[in-house]
Amino acid sequence: MYNEESWFKRIRQKRRLTLIDDDTLREFWHIHVSGLGVFTVLFFMFLLTIGVLSLLIIYTPFRNILPGYSASLRQEIIEESMRIDSLQHTLDLQTQYISVVRDVVAGEVHSDTVVSLDSLQIVMQEQLLDAKNEATEAFLAEYEARERDNLLLFDAPTTTPVFSLFTPAHGVIISTYAPQEGRHGVTIQTPNKENVCATLDGTIVYVDSEEDETFTVMALHQNYLSVYRNVGRVLCRVGDAVQTGQTIAIVQDGTPFTFELWKQGQEINPEEIIAF
Repeated sequence: MYNEESWFKRIRQKRRLTLIDDDTLREFWHIHVSGLGVFTVLFFMFLLTIGVLSLLIIYTPFRNILPGYSASLRQEIIEESMRIDSLQHTLDLQTQYISVVRDVVAGEVHSDTVVSLDSLQIVMQEQLLDAKNEATEAFLAEYEARERDNLLLFDAPTTTPVFSLFTPAHGVIISTYAPQEGRHGVTIQTPNKENVCATLDGTIVYVDSEEDETFTVMALHQNYLSVYRNVGRVLCRVGDAVQTGQTIAIVQDGTPFTFELWKQGQEINPEEIIAF
């Protein structure tokens, strides 16, 4: 008890801290401090530093440089990008709708000829495609004169089938095709419960679950093999015949969806032949 009391008295005992001019040996400043006072000041400065850092992390972008926050920020950027695309599409439709209404009011379009906005847009696109300028007419005339005697162009049977590849899922591509880095397809961040569709007519040849509780589906289309990875719910079985655009699975919980395309055992970059 005697030692504890003497130790407590020593840390409470004040000492004089003096600053002296080295040339004149005159005292020009002093202060009385104790061990307990120094400890108290340092402790409160430590608490103040912790509080300021906590406020910076909570209320400023400083937290984005900390480990663990970059992934959530990337997810937010992807979601905002998808939301902006949706709003832009809606704005384009409204702008076209107002344009159609203005033309109707001006008498340039008869009201009984106005169908749905999408149908009118298709008609307008067809009219633009059918319009031929002088350069197009000259090119067609030159081409027809050069190929007029080539009867094989019209009589030779077509041996190579023509495929129409359907987009397997809609979203934002977050990982591109890079076989040298082990990426044999494209990875797409899709909305939750996005439909995964067959890209060609074919037959389901493989359905199995993975270690991360997702499924992998493979479909054979003559010389092509399409692979759908990281799907949450499968709507087909092995041996089922599927058609182009048919829903075969659903993406759940925002899991990134991976699509691969192979031809005769050789991998293909899906972005070169499919418009995502």
